[in-house]
Amino acid sequence: MHKYCIGTTLAILCLASGCGGDDASEPLAVYAAASLAEVFPAIDDTPSYSFAGSDELATQIREGAPADVYAAASSKYPQELFAEGIVDEPVTFASNRLVLIVPRENSAAIESAEDVLQPGTRLVVAAEGVPVGDYTRAALEALGLSAALENVVSNEDDVKGVVAKVALGEADAGFVYATDVTAVADDVLSFELPDVAQPEIEYRIAVVVDSDDPDGAGAFVQRLLGPDGRDALERAGFVVPT
Repeated sequence: MHKYCIGTTLAILCLASGCGGDDASEPLAVYAAASLAEVFPAIDDTPSYSFAGSDELATQIREGAPADVYAAASSKYPQELFAEGIVDEPVTFASNRLVLIVPRENSAAIESAEDVLQPGTRLVVAAEGVPVGDYTRAALEALGLSAALENVVSNEDDVKGVVAKVALGEADAGFVYATDVTAVADDVLSFELPDVAQPEIEYRIAVVVDSDDPDGAGAFVQRLLGPDGRDALERAGFVVPT
């Protein structure tokens, strides 16, 4: 056979069989709550991350999204997926606190949760079903301030949406996690809520049962629970279980 023909035939066979291509395995797919967007890559920058509201991610995983690990800002959704046989038993790895934020210029003169009751206040919160949205509504109820929800001008898909609206001055106030303030510290002021209004915020993580890389997923969870992961979480302002 002519030399050119042999070379062409081999090239076609290589393309068909995948020889000579990139045989590296796909990166681990970690689906995680939006409030973890800064700290998770600091713990491990090798996975492919998908950050969004915990409720939205749970829906995606139920519908067959190729996730290996699921980390939520709530115990609710991981436990539901566990009960449905979609993830392994979830593990608690961190907690957080809810705070009130306002634009740094604070033209609405808001200094406490009670002030968001003022008529005309542009309040932005996360939507119902999103963990931080549910925590916000629970906090307002605990303070007897549920009427403030009448001032809501936007229900966001995740906590980052709330942060962005306030930081850009598109809202007068919003409720977010304390750990979200650092990234926008130059643009917002934050105010603590009374302890009575603090919901029990519990972050949980689990390996997805149908993971294509269960060993890698398990290793990621162990890294998060280990000394390096705990240190990174604490530096970012999270509270880790003892």
